[in-house]
Amino acid sequence: MKESPSIDLWLKEAKKDESSKKIGMYLTHNGIVRESAKAKVRKGDNNTKPVKAMNFSYDEKKVEKFIEKTYRLEGIYYIKVWLNEGVLSVGDDIMYVLIGGDIRPHIVDALQFLVGNIKNECVIEEEIYEE
Repeated sequence: MKESPSIDLWLKEAKKDESSKKIGMYLTHNGIVRESAKAKVRKGDNNTKPVKAMNFSYDEKKVEKFIEKTYRLEGIYYIKVWLNEGVLSVGDDIMYVLIGGDIRPHIVDALQFLVGNIKNECVIEEEIYEE
């Protein structure tokens, strides 16, 4: 497990970046390990035991590929991504994403695109259930 970054520091860094002159908004995402199993919240399976931890890993090259694709979206000028790894407990940070761009619709769409692709194409999340 890695130490989680500071979003406050990330924002200060982003606002000093050369791209900041073009940016009208920054949007952040902080994914965390939840107690409710994916099968319960996504598929309505109420028979799933509570999650006590998650084994989490990711493919760094795939993440970089999707960051590059996100930069090609209209109005996106700044992206920073951090992913944890290892055995994570309920409440631990899984990922942070910061996206800066010109207008809200572009940034919301970019965040959806990037986080969705990271979750669906780049990570392995193995839930560990309570006994």
